Amino acid sequence: MVRKVFYSFHYKPDNWRASQVRNIGKVEGNKAASDNDWETVTKGGDNAIKKWINDQMNGRSCAVVLIGKDTAGRKWINYEIEKAWEDGKGVLGIYIQDLKDSEGNQTTKGKNPFSGYKIGDTAMDQIVKTYDPPYSDSQEAYGWIEDNIEDWIEAAIKIREKY
Repeated sequence: MVRKVFYSFHYKPDNWRASQVRNIGKVEGNKAASDNDWETVTKGGDNAIKKWINDQMNGRSCAVVLIGKDTAGRKWINYEIEKAWEDGKGVLGIYIQDLKDSEGNQTTKGKNPFSGYKIGDTAMDQIVKTYDPPYSDSQEAYGWIEDNIEDWIEAAIKIREKY
């Protein structure tokens, strides 16, 4: 069964890397926003952004946070993590620093975006799994994500069912 997922990522620096993961084809992702679409949404203010995120998450079973250098702590990434968890969706993170951007550059590993949250008395980063490709080569990192993403999504959904 192909799962429907919501991809959360820091748009400007990680759009190219995120598009690689989104295009793997083993899971159905939310529709990508173009620069113009995102500008239109953001002009509507916080309520318009929340509505857009909520609409995009509707019908999805899991939120996949694609973790770049500056993903952690961003206002809308935080909102997406909180919203997905509150809605009972599976949540997981994939580090994407080793995937190349449109100019062929890699970046440094970002912080865990689930740090600082609590689920009951337990730190969220102790519950929600993150996956960091064990390869520095972009193609090998991509292949590792491609080979495993379906299993990670299923595991995240099962973890969420426990809480």
